[in-house]
Amino acid sequence: MARLAEPSEFGHWNTVFRRFNLWSRKGVMAQLFKALSQDTDLEWVFLDASYVRAHPQGHGGAATPGDEAIGKSRGGNTTQIHLAPNSDGLPVHFERSAGQVSDISGAASLLEGTPISEYVIADKGYDSQALREAIEGRGAQPVIPRRKHNTRGNDGMDWCLHKYRHLIENRFARIKDFHAITTR
Repeated sequence: MARLAEPSEFGHWNTVFRRFNLWSRKGVMAQLFKALSQDTDLEWVFLDASYVRAHPQGHGGAATPGDEAIGKSRGGNTTQIHLAPNSDGLPVHFERSAGQVSDISGAASLLEGTPISEYVIADKGYDSQALREAIEGRGAQPVIPRRKHNTRGNDGMDWCLHKYRHLIENRFARIKDFHAITTR
């Protein structure tokens, strides 16, 4: 198999790797992500979560100082990625939690971390009056369908806008293309 040529303007691959690790540990990468996510199209923001299976050897070994966010669910040891992409499907905020945590449990902190937008679009897993009020309190309009048992119904629901949720599903599919994340 032929090896791809490294772009000379980036330097040696090991230098790039070490710099990335250093910047990640010092929080520089997080600051860059936050700065870039503020300068984006924020007409819509989507909320959703997806499960990622934890590698069998990735959780029982040496103790780490931080929270690994690995929990038990029906699929075994999993982590849940909570993601908020913008109108273009580009992530503006993300969090992770243990696999057994429900979508709505992480919604409040996910919403707090996202920039203010005109619409917040989510699926039925985020059906909560408290979340709707938090979204409206930020000056945005919630586009969240109500569950069957909800007495208020879905009158006034913008189903056309809700169909754009495929952008977040596409983003999760793209994230899971990377093997290191898929088997975190």
